[in-house]
Amino acid sequence: MHVLMLSWEYPPRVVGGLARAVAGLSRALAAGGVEVRVLTLGEAGSPFREEDGGVEVIRLRNGFPPAPDLVTAVAHFNFDALQEAIALSGRGFDLIHAHDWLVAYAARTLKHGFRVPLVATLHATEHGRNRGIHTPLQRYIHDMEWTLTYEAWRVILCSSAMREETARLFNLPADKTLVLPNGVEPDELAVPADEDLAAFRRMHAAPDQTLILAMGRLVPEKGFDVLLDAFRLVLDRFPRAKLVIAGEGPHRAALEERAGRLGVAPHVYFKGFAADPVRNRLLHVADVAVFPSTYEPFGIVALEAMGAGLPVVASRCGGLPEVVEHGETGLLVPAGDPAALADALVPLLLSPGLREHLGRRGRERVAARFGWRRVAERTLEEYQRVLDERRRVAWISQTDGQGSRDGRSVGVNGTPDRYALGRQAEAGDREMVGSAASRREA
Repeated sequence: MHVLMLSWEYPPRVVGGLARAVAGLSRALAAGGVEVRVLTLGEAGSPFREEDGGVEVIRLRNGFPPAPDLVTAVAHFNFDALQEAIALSGRGFDLIHAHDWLVAYAARTLKHGFRVPLVATLHATEHGRNRGIHTPLQRYIHDMEWTLTYEAWRVILCSSAMREETARLFNLPADKTLVLPNGVEPDELAVPADEDLAAFRRMHAAPDQTLILAMGRLVPEKGFDVLLDAFRLVLDRFPRAKLVIAGEGPHRAALEERAGRLGVAPHVYFKGFAADPVRNRLLHVADVAVFPSTYEPFGIVALEAMGAGLPVVASRCGGLPEVVEHGETGLLVPAGDPAALADALVPLLLSPGLREHLGRRGRERVAARFGWRRVAERTLEEYQRVLDERRRVAWISQTDGQGSRDGRSVGVNGTPDRYALGRQAEAGDREMVGSAASRREA
């Protein structure tokens, strides 16, 4: 089987969890005998084309003038992806797997141009990140997410929480969606045997300090402001705590200012972006990991911490409760509650035995349930189902002079009118969104 994977990011270009998820899945699929080609955005210093764990990675260079805004930059990337995919078409691909709205333009065009089934994975939603849709840009991104889910033959979500969210936001029927978690492999978290971890730890905390590690992009939905409020309460009860925040993002200056205002700045180290080798060292020298998100579709960083044997404190929101078992592999607290977060952290700081117990159970859970090989096997099974379904149906499109098969309103370009869909759904017409067939336009 030949799969064309489309992703805005892929290591070493890492903006969030998307890059690691796409890389982990692609490598595991390749190890299982699938021929995987990834088209992704290139950056200075990265090779245009390389083999990565059996995956052919093609990093596209921007062929256009500098973009004035995000939407234009995304469109430029999609045009470049289309150009490369057309060049690759002679080698053939059986299926397209698109990750998030950032590749929706190319995914939709390639699907219809080559009449190849499209599978989409939504890793997050604009509505969830922003607790609603408030600006024209957010509305546009939200509509592009809808377009991608409409065009896809199957939509993969990383958690049951995401499945419920997308069903509510996009009227996705249950039989069109599939929940497949992200994964992690132990060797991805390893450090060299000769690594001087003691010296590395001294760079981040004093010998008598207990080190709390938080990782993630510095954006509001990751809840680092809540963590800083909680950390002030922690220091009142455990003055030897040190907090290391590994990540970069637009919220950094505000967080640094908040730490100073709260009086905790001497105990907080803003590490900045941590590439995989640095991330792994941090995971091996930390005592506790904390993830205070207010919106989290899955939480791959929590999975990585558990895989490294760290006890985890996390918000009870989104997909995190599907990763962390409360009282077994970590502790869950209400999202946005600094006092509850502090109350969960302090017992772990006081008890090395509790930290060891939860860390060991977390590592066992990751090994048993969240390996990329297991995720890839289930993904491959779904690919095969999609291809089997494709062989049993005729491909009908607007360019064939056919009307909409499900009777829905269509726009001037043949695209289903999502606003008409919304009006009908609100009126109680659930028949049109009740089955996968009613949502699939081949």
